Amino acid sequence: MYSVFRLTLEDALVMLEAAEAEAARIGVKQTICIADDGAHPIALHRMTGARLTGVEIAIAKAFTAAGHQRATHLFNETPNGPALPGNEAFGIQHMHPGRFAAFVGGFPIVHEGEVIGAVGVSGGNGAQDKAVGAAALAAFEAKVAERSA
Repeated sequence: MYSVFRLTLEDALVMLEAAEAEAARIGVKQTICIADDGAHPIALHRMTGARLTGVEIAIAKAFTAAGHQRATHLFNETPNGPALPGNEAFGIQHMHPGRFAAFVGGFPIVHEGEVIGAVGVSGGNGAQDKAVGAAALAAFEAKVAERSA
């Protein structure tokens, strides 16, 4: 028997709210996608004024982070990023054209050691996308802790 945890819309909304608050605090207009463990979007939010292209990019980042169970920036971190030229997964983004993102902004959501979904963030530079993603993940952890108390 195998137990599975599932993200709910309520979980996703808590993460979106925290992500948007962080984006506003640092002054960047972001698009944020929360996806389930199958990489399907549960919630998507494009802040007023955020780039139109951010929608597909945030979805792709969440797809990649959920599907590969790792943060997207790890694919290209030197020296051993698997998607770097000469490494074992070079060209992996061509396997899922338009859906695979091997750059900063996708983060798995982990609960009790299992990836149960992902956050995809688009609109800022790498540090900004990481900060907004971290805020979403911290909000999820706080919600879980509150539920357990």
